[in-house]
Amino acid sequence: MTRYKQLLPLAAAATTVVFWASAFVGIRAVGHELTPGALALGRMLVGSLTLTVIVLVVRARRRPVTAVNPRGRLLRAIALWGVAWFGLYNLALNAAERHLDAGTAALLVNVAPVVVAVLAGVLLGEGFPARLLAGMAIAFCGVALIAATTSSGGADVAGVLLGLLAALVYAGAAVAQKRLLARVDALTMTWIGAVAGTVALLPYLPALLTELATAPAAATAGIAYLGVFPTALAFLTWGYALSRTTAGRLAAATYSVPPIVVLLSWTLLGEFPAPLALTGGLLCLVGVVVATRRARPAVAPRVGRPAVATSQQSA
Repeated sequence: MTRYKQLLPLAAAATTVVFWASAFVGIRAVGHELTPGALALGRMLVGSLTLTVIVLVVRARRRPVTAVNPRGRLLRAIALWGVAWFGLYNLALNAAERHLDAGTAALLVNVAPVVVAVLAGVLLGEGFPARLLAGMAIAFCGVALIAATTSSGGADVAGVLLGLLAALVYAGAAVAQKRLLARVDALTMTWIGAVAGTVALLPYLPALLTELATAPAAATAGIAYLGVFPTALAFLTWGYALSRTTAGRLAAATYSVPPIVVLLSWTLLGEFPAPLALTGGLLCLVGVVVATRRARPAVAPRVGRPAVATSQQSA
């Protein structure tokens, strides 16, 4: 049973990775029929409804009810987190994928762990070690290569900037979520955040209704899929895994998202990143690995034996 419980966070993280990878492809497919705001609202309406049903079922089975009901500053913090991740992040990513293929967008968004390391250096006083600076430089070169490759008419540069904005929001939201999960359970936090994000997107309701009236049935089905699986279920499994492991380890699991996206996009949409853009994306991932790699602690020499000098040092 103990071994089984240890595998649950790993299974939750794997579920999140697969669903989030499929979201990049789904957004790219549906994004041709719906504008970014309408797509974000449609996805979140379905996601919020799904989460509400899950919350009602879970709480009905609990005797007595043990879920935390956030109030005051905690409730406002969760709502702000939801507006950022479920609202702003979705808008930025949807807009980015109108200019970029799904694989390139996924490669850009996954520079988020570098942003997390930078935020930790600025806000948490962890500093800027050499490995972080080196990783930032490598990732920057990758982003620059992607921007240069996709800047055929200037429009795709906007897509690169929107992808980086999505990465910035993703990083900030992940850091905030890790802290908030110490005070509230993952289900409650995800549900409140999703509802807050949905409310923030309500100004796009007229556009959603207008565009759905003429959109094909496949677009409606795509919205339903994005709302149920990459939103409701994937964010629940993400919150579960995040509450049981470190943000750094979980962020490392998302390194596998871009390769899955590239494969799915190639198979389902017939899209594949340009060779130089793919090279730039790989540089981004290398930069992320370098920046987030932790230095190994030095091993103290045994008593009675001379210390052996070594030149090996973790980056």
